[in-house]
Order: sequence, then C-alpha cells, then structure tokens
Amino acid sequence: MRISTIFCLCPVLVCLCFLQRCYGVSHHVPTSKVPITKNQTKLANGETEVHHRPKRGWIWNQFFVLEEHIGPDAQYVGKLHSNSDKGDGSVRYILSGEGAGSIFIINEVTGDIHATESLDRERKAHYVLHAQAFDRNTEKPLEPKSEFIIKVQDINDNAPKFPDGPFVAAVPEMSQVGTSVYQVTASDADDPTYGNSARVVYSILQGQPYFSIDPKTGVIRTALANMDREAREHYAVVIQAKDMAGSVGGLSGSTTINITLTDVNDNPPKFPQKNYQLYVPESAQVGKPVGKIKANDEDLGVNAAIKYSIINSEGAAMFSIATDRDTREGIISLKKPLNYERKKTYTLHIEGVNTHVEPRFSYLGPFKDTATLKITVGDVDEPPVFSMDYYIMDVYENAHIGTEVGAVTARDPDSKNSPVRYFINLSEHGDKYFNIDMDSGVIKTTQSLDREDMPWHNITVMASEVDNPSLLSHVPVTVQVLDVNDNPPEIKTDEEVVVCESSRPGQVIQTIAAVDKDDFANGQRFSFSLLSGIPVNPNFTLKDNEDNTASIIARRRRFSRLVQELYELPIVVWDGGEPALSGTSTLTLQVCPCQWNGRVQTCQDERGLLSSAGLSTGALIAILLCIVILLVIVVLFITLRRSKKEPLIISEEDVRENVVTYDDEGGGEEDTEAFDIIALRNPAAAEELKFRRDVRPESARQCGRPARGCHSPPELDQVNVQKFIKQRLVEADMDTGGPPYDSLQTYAYEGQGSPTGSISSLDSPGTHSEQDYNYLDDWGPEFQKLAELYGEDMDVAELDVAIAVTVTT
Repeated sequence: MRISTIFCLCPVLVCLCFLQRCYGVSHHVPTSKVPITKNQTKLANGETEVHHRPKRGWIWNQFFVLEEHIGPDAQYVGKLHSNSDKGDGSVRYILSGEGAGSIFIINEVTGDIHATESLDRERKAHYVLHAQAFDRNTEKPLEPKSEFIIKVQDINDNAPKFPDGPFVAAVPEMSQVGTSVYQVTASDADDPTYGNSARVVYSILQGQPYFSIDPKTGVIRTALANMDREAREHYAVVIQAKDMAGSVGGLSGSTTINITLTDVNDNPPKFPQKNYQLYVPESAQVGKPVGKIKANDEDLGVNAAIKYSIINSEGAAMFSIATDRDTREGIISLKKPLNYERKKTYTLHIEGVNTHVEPRFSYLGPFKDTATLKITVGDVDEPPVFSMDYYIMDVYENAHIGTEVGAVTARDPDSKNSPVRYFINLSEHGDKYFNIDMDSGVIKTTQSLDREDMPWHNITVMASEVDNPSLLSHVPVTVQVLDVNDNPPEIKTDEEVVVCESSRPGQVIQTIAAVDKDDFANGQRFSFSLLSGIPVNPNFTLKDNEDNTASIIARRRRFSRLVQELYELPIVVWDGGEPALSGTSTLTLQVCPCQWNGRVQTCQDERGLLSSAGLSTGALIAILLCIVILLVIVVLFITLRRSKKEPLIISEEDVRENVVTYDDEGGGEEDTEAFDIIALRNPAAAEELKFRRDVRPESARQCGRPARGCHSPPELDQVNVQKFIKQRLVEADMDTGGPPYDSLQTYAYEGQGSPTGSISSLDSPGTHSEQDYNYLDDWGPEFQKLAELYGEDMDVAELDVAIAVTVTT
C-alpha cells in the first residue's frame, strides 16, 4: 500500500518510494546454499523456505494543506493507496479521526482525501487521523489501522498587534540623548517557525526628531538633547510594527505612546520686579500680616518651593516673613509695634531661594533672587498707652474708707499729647470696693476690706483721650489685701472627743489643734491653757505641746458612764499675732466603753444609733410598747407553768428516774436545817415519817438554826446513828412500792466550814484597798465590770451588790 500526494513531487521522495516497493518482494533461496536458521523452514521435498518479515504496505508521509482556501471546489489533500489494491475496486478505504467525514472526506475506491472547508492555522494547526483498508468482499482489514497527520500550512494572514496600547510614558526633561523611555512589543499570530510571517520590525511614524526606536527590540529612546518641559511638555509618538521583516507586502500595525517630560529644577526663582513699596499704619497689630510678596518659578512641585528671608538687620528687627505653601507667597508680619513719631520708613531686603537644588544644573547659575521692599509707616490717632502692662498694689484689711491704694499713669503717644482720663470698668464690679480719680489715676477704697472674705481683687482700669474718647486702653490692676490680726483662734473640733471608761491617770485622751483665719507670714503660733478663775478640774488637765497642739490628759482612774456620761472642758487658745488674741472653746467629752484590749475603740453613742436608723419618736414608742407586751406575755406563761403542780406519785408502769437539778449552795457541815438530824438519831420518830420523806419534819421547821439556840434533846445523843442509817438503807432496798422522792431543801444560812472562806464583804475591812485590779481585764469581758468597780471608790454595799451580780452572770 502506498500514500501519494500531489505535493510530494520531490525526486528524493520518488526514490524512497521506489526503494520501499522493492523491499516488498519475497525471495526463495535454495536450501543447499543457505544454512537453516530460525527464520527458515525445511520442506518435505528437502528445500528450505526462508520467511521474511512482512513489510508494512503504507508509503508514509505527512500531508499539508494551505489555510484560508477560497476556491469553489474542495481542496485536494492527498491520496491513500495500499499494495493490496490491484485497481479492481476490491479495496475500500476508511478514514477516521479529527474532522473525518466533516472537514476531510475520502474516496473509498481511489483513496483521495479532500478538505471541504477553509482552514485557519491560528485556530488549529494540525489534525490527527486514522486510515485503514478493507476487502470489499469479505470486509476484513487488509492492513492494521494507521495514524497520520494533516498539517495546516501557514500563510501571512495576520498583521502585528499591540494588545495593551495606547501607552503612557514619562522621561525627565533635560535628559541626555539615548535615555530609555519605554519598550513596546507587538504580537503576530502567524507561525514564527515558517517563513517571515511573524518576524516584526519596529519604526517611528510620528515623533521624530525627538525620539527613536530600536527596530528589533522596540525600545524607545530620546533622540534630542536638552528637551525643556517649560517649552513643550507632551509628545505623541506613533510606532509601527511590520511583519515579513519589513519587506514589501508585509502586514503592519501601529500604536501611540504619550510621552510626558517630567519636571526638574532647572529654573531659578525670579521676582517680577526689583523694588516694591508697602504702606503700613502704625496701629497694625504685632504678629498680624501686613503685606505679601512673591517670586515666580517655572518649575513644579518641590522644584518650585521657595524660602523667603529678610537679609538686612533693620528689616529683620521689625518684620518677619514666612512662606505660604499653597500660594508660594512670602507673608510679611509685624514683630514689634510701629511708632510713626519715632520712625516713618523701613527698608527690607528680601531673598527667595529654592529649597531643592540639583547639583547637575548648578551651571545654570544661583537658584535665588532678591528684591527690595520699602515700608512706609502711616500716622494714626492711637489710644493712650499705660506705663506698665499690668499693676499690682496692696492695702491692709480694715483700712479706713478712702485709703489710697496706688496710681496708674497713661499718656497719648501721638504728637499732640492729648490729656487722658481714667475710669474703672464697671462690668467687673470693681467700683464696689474702689474708685479712681479720673485726672490723676489714683485708686482709693470705697469700703472696708476683709482679707478673710476676699484676699485679692482684680479690676480693669481704662484710659481715653479727651479729644477722642472712643479710643480706649485697658490695663489689669490686682489689689492684694494684707492681713491684720483681727480673728481669735479656735479649737479645731473635727472629731468627737471620747473618754474610755478604763482610762488611767496620766493617759492622753485626745490631742487637739487650733485654727486661725488670719495669715501669719512666719507661721502660726498657738498656746493652750485651761480656763482660769474656776476650781481645778479633778477629772482632766491640759498639756501644751509647744507645737501648736495640746493634749487632754486624764487625772483620775476609771470613768463610769452610768455615773456621768458627758464632761465639759473649757480651753483658752492664744495666737502669736500683734496684738495677741485669744479664744475660748468648750469641748464636750463623752464617756464610752472601749474594747478590753484598749487597742481599737468601739465607743459609739447609743442615742445616735437610734437616730441613725431613721426612726421617729412615735415609731420608737410603738416598738417599746410591743416589747413590753411580749415581756408580759412571757412572764404570765412562766408563772402559769410554775403554778401547775406535778403529781407526786408516778405510775407504776413508768420506770424512769426523776433527775432534779439543784442550783442552791449548801451550808456545810454545820447547816442542820438542810435535813432533820433528829430523824437520824430517833428511829421511833423516823417510823412515823416513813411515807412523807418529801416534807421537812415539823420539829426542824420549828427549830431553825443551831446558832439561834435550838438544840437536840439530850436523850437522842445516845442513839447509834450508823446503825440507824444501815437499817433505813435496808428498808429502802426492800420497799418496792415506795416512790423515789427527793426533798427540796432551802438554805438560808452560810456555814463556816468551807475551806475557801467567805466571798461576802460583810466581814471585810472598810478601808480602801490599794491593790491594782487591772489584771482582771485580761480575764475577758466577763470580768471587765468587776475590774472597773474595784478600781473605783465604792462603798461596801455597792461592791457587795456588784459582786453578786457578777457571780450570778
């Protein structure tokens, strides 16, 4: 099988096809001349058959088809031919793959391939197809399916393009020749590997002689030296890109590059004129602008920034100049007040200098310029001028009305020297305390001044010319009121003075200080003492600490709040003024209980507790009535319970024991009232009282204490008490029906047999003991009251009652 095309007419290809066909012939070689190899078979007749590898029947080439075919007929691509094709139509050719049947069709008999559509290489450069030959009769393939490629051959049908144009570029002015500006790149969709269809050459259509372009790289460069932005700033350069290496018949495309010359500082500032004049009235305010001047600079931005300065001393002493960044003007301001009578004209030499200078343009000269400004001062009728910017005066308090405080002076600065009148600004109420003489400017008091009420007075004095009262001047005047000793000192009583009940003689109760409304230049000096002319205070004394404080000291031991709760202590305080003044203050000292350790005071006013709770008198009375009613109810309830008698004999089924707690103290061995000793010594009498052991014997109730003369009969002394007790014990053990009664005994006599002795004060000596009972404070709060009572001078009866209360508690 072979494949041929109308384009494969090259002699070399013809030779190759001829050789390919020659290799397809089989040769039979005699066996006797050729040894048998693995590719040979020995036949029955003794001959050897050589097996050659069958050659593929395709003569294989690439097919080419021109793009953009315009003819009315289908474009011939090539021909498929198999070696098995004898030209009798028994072979059928089948084509498959990309575009088979639509773009490419094949004649099944002849194997001719045609393209039915116009192809575009830029859209698809090649097509992959498969060809196969079948036996038309048997429909069996004569050859395996083979793959081949149809390439679309390029023609120059696409012009170069600049996809991102037009372009914008910039280059500094005054750049050297050959300075790179921008690089453009054009694209061509044609095949760059085939011919010159995609070979692009660049050229300038518009923009010469200012710029040039490299024909191969497309780099745009400056072609003219010293291009000045101030002369021309913008350039529109048209660039052309042409394929086919720029030859005739090539396609071309163009674009525009807008090139701008950026500014550099190549122009110095210049004043439009060398001499200027300016009129400034002498009333111009200091620090305010009085005029402006401007130098021109053709550059832009920072290259045109100018700094102005006054270079002569005469002008710099009176005026200042600053640059306005927005307008680039020099703003002239006044530094000192102008006075037409002193100086009528000023000359200023003003210099303008670029702040940003490029050294490579220094050859163009200095980047600065100067101008002269002549200022003429105008005469203006000015208000009066005070001799001082402000005045400070002083006067003693309590000075007589009309006392002179001070004086202010003002004058007319103009040459006519008009008289001046003075007055006080009424809006500040300065006339309430002072007035001023309108001719002399002397300030006097109009009422008595009190330093403690207002130590400083601020007034404003105004001055005007007689000829022109509308021109006013103002000056502040401060009057200080000096102090005199006209206020007596007082005790500073910010806190309540508290006296603890456990205070000791010599203990400091409180340290007090004094205050004085007067002002002492060298510090306040106070002395303290108790009020004289009265009896000596037995409870407290006062000690002057000589540091403007004094200490209140207790003179006796212990204070009782129950005895006296409040004490008054008059104290006299002297100041150190001239003349010295004194004041008497009465302090109220409150007695309150303190903590037993004495470190933290818990003294509070119980009366204040109620008031702090916010309760009215009616509410307190209602609460007290409720409490009283509750107490009455409780007492009635207890009384009813005590009056209810319990049964003396309990049920036999109740086997519990009755436990009776006795809170009474016995009288000792000598207390015979607790039990009837006669019952122990007279068994006969005891038999009579066998079943009423819970009742005191009648003889004992009639007798009383032995100390009062009641004695046992002498005949009972002979009874054996021990024997009697044993007998009664046996009877009690044998008697199962007797109730376990106990006797309630009342002791009204204190015996003498206790080894601890008596704690009663009846037999104690009446003299006061000097023993220190302060150690009882360490036993706890329970013994605090006992310690306080022992420390006070109390009689025997009071002490006995206190001991009884303490022991009961």
